[in-house]
Amino acid sequence: ISGYSLVIQARDSGIPPLSSSVTVNVDISDVNDNSPMFTPANYTAVIQENKPVGTSILQLVVTDKDSFHNGPPFTFTILTGNEEEEFSLDPHGVLRSAVIFKHMVATEYVLCVQAKDSGKPQQVSHTYIQVRVIEESIHKPTAIPLEIFIVTMEDDFPGGVIGKIHATDQDVYDILTYTLKSEQKSLFKVNNHDGKIIALGGLDNGKYILNVSVSDGRFQVPIDVVVHVEQLLQEMLQNTVTIRFDNVSPEDFVGLHMHGFRRTLRNAVLSQKQDSLHIISIQPVAGSNQLDMLFAVQMHNGGFYKPAYLIQKLANARRHLENVIRISAILEKNCSGLDCQEQHCEQSLSIDSHSLMTYSTARISFVCPRFYRNVRCMC
Repeated sequence: ISGYSLVIQARDSGIPPLSSSVTVNVDISDVNDNSPMFTPANYTAVIQENKPVGTSILQLVVTDKDSFHNGPPFTFTILTGNEEEEFSLDPHGVLRSAVIFKHMVATEYVLCVQAKDSGKPQQVSHTYIQVRVIEESIHKPTAIPLEIFIVTMEDDFPGGVIGKIHATDQDVYDILTYTLKSEQKSLFKVNNHDGKIIALGGLDNGKYILNVSVSDGRFQVPIDVVVHVEQLLQEMLQNTVTIRFDNVSPEDFVGLHMHGFRRTLRNAVLSQKQDSLHIISIQPVAGSNQLDMLFAVQMHNGGFYKPAYLIQKLANARRHLENVIRISAILEKNCSGLDCQEQHCEQSLSIDSHSLMTYSTARISFVCPRFYRNVRCMC
């Protein structure tokens, strides 16, 4: 307990008795009586042979129960096991290689490390670190090609995480890092450690092929990453149709069904090959396990087919569409809960282009804006 706060009352013997109170704060000053503690008590680590000098092997974690001025910063010293100076230990407790290790020379080292706190008198504790030298990487990383679809309003893309590269390596101790060619860093970034792809704001309409690679420190493998950016027109929102699915998550739809359903949908609703199908957004229905997919069809001359025409086409092709995924409903107007007839219902859609939803799987990622459906009675 670092302190006490006492309220003390003095009371006299008169009639009536009178009294007054005073607060007394008692601070307990700390004595450096706790040694630093390593977590865990002892360590094991591995390093691959032929790694460059300065490779990080281990981060020591030390705590102290004393007050701050009697705890860190800690002073670290390698007491034994480093007679040939193969290792270095920095002031932050990071153990690094000081030589290039060879598996044929030695396979194991045992170091005794001391941590000393900043109190007076100083307290010390010790830990043992077992470092194994393993053979260098013999397997190349493998990565899955990634295709990313971004839907955004005209010139209004805010940027953000748009997908993640999935890579593996059969060498158990390999640490994978991801890099992007420098000429593309004005538009995209790749997190070096986890492979997340970040798009910066203001992407133009079109197709981007990213030069991404993954490395295990020895082998470097290129990854095919293609980004498609489609900018929405305001006119699309006035000619949309919603297809509602049951019992499917957005990720499952994107990863398992979207390619096949898009192909079947094109065959069902396109009158001419030059027409274009635009999937505007997919979004879970609040409070249910349903999923809405919003789309519009653009004619080759630039106009859009009316929703009533598309719904008629969908009705005729519904059996073929459900060979891919079961459809719950086809909606042009959704007046459920309103006390008005369908023909007296007016629907409007609004897009929040700054609220992006990213549905990412290993092979495909779909990034789209959140949409809101507003309905009202006209009767």
